[in-house]
Amino acid sequence: MAICGGCRAEPAPWAARTGGAGLLGKKSFLFSALYAAFIFGGRHLMNKRAKFELRKPLVLWSLTLAVFSIFGALRTGAYMVYILMTKGLKQSVCDQGFYNGPVSKFWAYAFVLSKAPELGDTIFIILRKQKLIFLHWYHHITVLLYSWYSYKDMVAGGGWFMTMNYGVHAVMYSYYALRAAGFRVSRKFAMFITLSQITQMLMGCVVNYLVFCWMQHDQCHSHFQNIFWSSLMYLSYLVLFCHFFFEAYIGKIRKTTKAE
Repeated sequence: MAICGGCRAEPAPWAARTGGAGLLGKKSFLFSALYAAFIFGGRHLMNKRAKFELRKPLVLWSLTLAVFSIFGALRTGAYMVYILMTKGLKQSVCDQGFYNGPVSKFWAYAFVLSKAPELGDTIFIILRKQKLIFLHWYHHITVLLYSWYSYKDMVAGGGWFMTMNYGVHAVMYSYYALRAAGFRVSRKFAMFITLSQITQMLMGCVVNYLVFCWMQHDQCHSHFQNIFWSSLMYLSYLVLFCHFFFEAYIGKIRKTTKAE
């Protein structure tokens, strides 16, 4: 699809056939509020009882999301590679075909909807009485809010955001499934996933910068408010994931070295 020269995009056909993308934005706050209530209420209730094992359900859950993410990464990734190879970087950032292409429109809408069931990750953490860090629930809430509100506008850069997220989640949930199934996975694999997430957030900032620059010349469809919130979101993720990487890996290595 050609680059939109500053015009306002029409709603994505797939979203229109599935009840309208506008409803997603309104429901995102309800889902986020229920999610937050479950976090604080669930942790309070679990303080008074023994943890649940839930190993088999966790394997099934992680494997399902892994397979979904793998297919999503392959489908959106194939389109991304095609645009990059045939039309270049600018078109890959500004192209809106991800939202209404014959195949990618389904995976774009599926990506947005998947942010709700992905909240289920937290259910397992709370019921199994594992450590719940701020990054985890903050990331879930903000991604849900941003994705559900931005989808209706078909903003530029969405193809990159979706493809990167699908790719990282394909590896991450595969790792979770293996761990839940009892396989011993190298610590380096976990470090690789976190580094991939850091790279994703850095690329998200770069894509937002490119959209902002090209938007000034009416070559990318977006608006300043979206770029502002998206950039703030990606920057906060970048800081939090870098902090997590240092605390989880670098800090522990230093402590082990000192102990020896």
